[in-house]
Amino acid sequence: MKNEATPKTLQQAIIFFADADNCLNYLVARRWPNGVICPTCGRNDVTFLAKQSKWQCKSAHKRRQFSVKVGTIFEDSPLGLDKWLTAIWMITNCKNGVSSYEIHRALGITQKTAWFMIHRIRLAMQTGTFENKMGGTVEVDETFIGGLSRNMHRDVRDRRIKGTGGAGKVIVMGLLERHGEGSKVRTKIVLDRSERTMQGVVRENVKSGCDVMTDAHRSYLGLSADYVHQFVDHAEKYVDGQIHTNGLENFWSLLKRSIKGTYVSVEPFHLFRYLDEQSFRFNERHGKDADRFAKVTSQLAGKRLTYDELTGKLADVRQEAI
Repeated sequence: MKNEATPKTLQQAIIFFADADNCLNYLVARRWPNGVICPTCGRNDVTFLAKQSKWQCKSAHKRRQFSVKVGTIFEDSPLGLDKWLTAIWMITNCKNGVSSYEIHRALGITQKTAWFMIHRIRLAMQTGTFENKMGGTVEVDETFIGGLSRNMHRDVRDRRIKGTGGAGKVIVMGLLERHGEGSKVRTKIVLDRSERTMQGVVRENVKSGCDVMTDAHRSYLGLSADYVHQFVDHAEKYVDGQIHTNGLENFWSLLKRSIKGTYVSVEPFHLFRYLDEQSFRFNERHGKDADRFAKVTSQLAGKRLTYDELTGKLADVRQEAI
């Protein structure tokens, strides 16, 4: 690498990643810290082809030659890594997110390309399957995303879109594990606010015997069989000592600020990607910009998203085949 000092600010990142060698070496160090491996067969005795910035596997098979983009969110993208890495830095570190129009203007690419690019970056920000359940004290709450505020009085059973609440609102459940300033959040889109659904999410994500804090919604009332369940009635007060859901309320505020202020309107079909984005920034909020960037760039492999998958065209084709 020509410059050993990795960037700490957006300005430094733009200058640093303007060099193609810096881009390549930075990504290689994070994708293959123990040496380059063929993404097709797994061999590690590969040959670097300097003129093409690619590697060649010694085994004879399809896709014998590969670049650092193969098997990542960058695959099949004609854009240079300098633009990709600048976009990752921006969306990872802007507290309220970055719109596709901002990326379009900043990087000199089309808005459609920027929109596709951001969704692929959100995939890299995704935590994936949670192997460990939450412990200690966990706050649980739900909120509605989308629709118009003047329609909030409508019956939440009016589900015009599968997985939405009343007036076209999507129901999102959140769980926050308290760790002082290092609290972590998980989110999940749910179809309804029934006891079966909401308690099912809690049991799926929280260890038995933990302290669970909720509001007074009746769907939470059966949790006392498996948890130390305490709740606060928001009609009377929002905090009763340590019994509150203020941590999640803060997260909902950040989420809705980014959606309403930056993205303006989000389709229910894509909402889970925006939840991944905001959850990542919230959970990594105490790190530095370079730390968040490094974490996302170390999660690029094995996460590929095609345009047909993103827009639902691939699902439509599969459904027609059935």
